[in-house]
Amino acid sequence: MRIENSFIPVEGVGEATERRLWERGVTTWDEFDPAIDVPGVGSTTADRIEAFIADARTHLDDRDATYFDRAFPSGERWRLYEDFRAETCFFDIETTGLDEHRDSVTTVSFHQAGETTTLVAGRDLTADRLREAFADASLLATFNGARFDVPFLETSFGLDVDTPHLDLLYPCKRLGLSGGLKPIETRLGIDRDRPDISGRDAVRLWHEYERGSEESLETLVSYNREDTVNLRALADVVCQSLHEDVFVPATASGR
Repeated sequence: MRIENSFIPVEGVGEATERRLWERGVTTWDEFDPAIDVPGVGSTTADRIEAFIADARTHLDDRDATYFDRAFPSGERWRLYEDFRAETCFFDIETTGLDEHRDSVTTVSFHQAGETTTLVAGRDLTADRLREAFADASLLATFNGARFDVPFLETSFGLDVDTPHLDLLYPCKRLGLSGGLKPIETRLGIDRDRPDISGRDAVRLWHEYERGSEESLETLVSYNREDTVNLRALADVVCQSLHEDVFVPATASGR
């Protein structure tokens, strides 16, 4: 599903009205016509839709994901993904524990445009390098990053991460996919090279590295990098599934 299929950012257009638009054949901005009789779309709402479309086209041409991040309800951010997929930065962090005020970030991996980069504490993991990575992205994608990864980085490095953020935990829940990242990957058939590695193992590996084991660091980095690559696979599957649940039935029954 693409941004151009969406009318829900418009004041007065909720899920039911948007679905009625789709059912009447108004599946893209180009197809909107105030003359089409759509229940719930009076002249005032039609004017608002036309104004939104005109404004949104400009922002989409400018690749302004922030505009759409603010315009869409938080539960509909997944609709940004298809348009900004190539500019999405998938990232994941590893830490020495769960307390952002007491524990430390050990590695951060980024996957964008087919390339994966890992920053390591004590080597190249700095606030400036993190800012550079986020600045290159139109959209961030994580799993549980809104509650963990982002606040952990902000606290540890004094950052203000304001790039639009798709936390895949919530679209997964919408599809009935609960639990952690790895069980969800298993249910969706997304493979891992290191299925035996856990978050607890990641802490152990870091401490082994601190005691001199470069092999432990290599394993930790490999694990962290695989998380980010798999996030892209997860985003592809989840956003396509939501497209099929939300958009396809309405267009299939269109008149």
